[in-house]
Amino acid sequence: MQIAKEDIRKNKFELNPDLEDVHLNVESYIIRTCGIEYGGKLHIARSRNDQVVTDVKLKLREEILEVMDSVLGLQNVLLKLASKTKDTIMPGFTHLQHAQPITLGFWATAYVSMLVRDLERLEGLYSRVNRSPLGAAALAGTSFEIDRNITAKLLGFDSIHVHALDSVSSRDFVMETFSALSILMSNLSRMAEDLILWSSHEFNFISLPEEYTTGSSIMPQKKNPDAAEMVRGKTGRVYGALMQSLSILKGLPLGYNRDLQEDRSLLWDTLKTTRMSLNVMGGMLSGAEFNKEKMEDVVDESFAAATELANHLVKVNNMSFRESHQVIGDVVNKLFKQGKTFRDIDETFALLKKEVDGSIPLSELRELVDSKRVVEANKSRGGTSPGEVGKMVTSLRSDVKKYKKSVGKKRRKIFKAKELTESRVMDILINK
Repeated sequence: MQIAKEDIRKNKFELNPDLEDVHLNVESYIIRTCGIEYGGKLHIARSRNDQVVTDVKLKLREEILEVMDSVLGLQNVLLKLASKTKDTIMPGFTHLQHAQPITLGFWATAYVSMLVRDLERLEGLYSRVNRSPLGAAALAGTSFEIDRNITAKLLGFDSIHVHALDSVSSRDFVMETFSALSILMSNLSRMAEDLILWSSHEFNFISLPEEYTTGSSIMPQKKNPDAAEMVRGKTGRVYGALMQSLSILKGLPLGYNRDLQEDRSLLWDTLKTTRMSLNVMGGMLSGAEFNKEKMEDVVDESFAAATELANHLVKVNNMSFRESHQVIGDVVNKLFKQGKTFRDIDETFALLKKEVDGSIPLSELRELVDSKRVVEANKSRGGTSPGEVGKMVTSLRSDVKKYKKSVGKKRRKIFKAKELTESRVMDILINK
């Protein structure tokens, strides 16, 4: 056992292409170093078919935990940002048009919430990956009296994949990996798009760290958000892997087919791409500087308080919402044609007075169109008020801790299984 470890660490374990694949190379190595009485029995109740899928699962489960670690890292960056900016006013958008005032902390917690669902998918994926196919043999099981639960325990699997033919034929766990990573990358791509827009001159909401941007070869003033664009671009690469895997599997008959090896390079590349994207987004946000004054000015220069004004007419003037919607819509339209906004409080007051009997007092109107007051008013659960954002930060931190604990528990189980396996092997070698 120790000899094999040292040979692998020193890169002395060379694969002989004449022996077809890694499995027969391992068997040949054990025969040479331990004798035919051990190496020659290695393939009893085994097939390359069940060994291949076992190897993929052993590596994939650790890769899934690495991705989960990276998700947790990005969530912590976003939660730190949210805690500091739950009072920082900015415009919320629908159709890329100014909608209602929100806060930067509210924006950050939205992505943490999305990423929690990604963790849920990865957790579920892990549970389906971590089932042992070993003992399925070529496709039909074996006539040897084996206990598949023993090898499952020694390899740290949670259970066995019972059906032998299904075990060697199926790669839906690989497709599910691509699917989960595609959804995760779509969330990262949306976040990247926000940052790309916000870093433009027209928005000027954010300045990205120098190390995540590049200049232009001919335009000296440029600061291009290249890292965010690369994350957005690599999302298509991950989507492509999902479509390729679906295409590979769609026409395969049951049983092992060599086509299945085509998913391997796609799988490892996709996992690497996703981890890199997560780490890039975390690093970029950690060093970003937000133009808080500009974000608040943009809100105040718009009609973002219109919804709250309409709500007020419903509450105080006993209007139906459809009536109040029409009234405030008319006021906004007239102010816009005059080149005015709600900042022009006297003009707003005069127009409302014409539209509504018993109009809103001027002092109250001034408060109603104040963006901070609008944000604070949205106290419904999950709303944008600083108090609600604070509650969501606390709740989401609890989710992050839960998944961090879960990842640690899974790693400890794998480590203990490796220790147990090495101990059993050493017992056999010592007592031979």
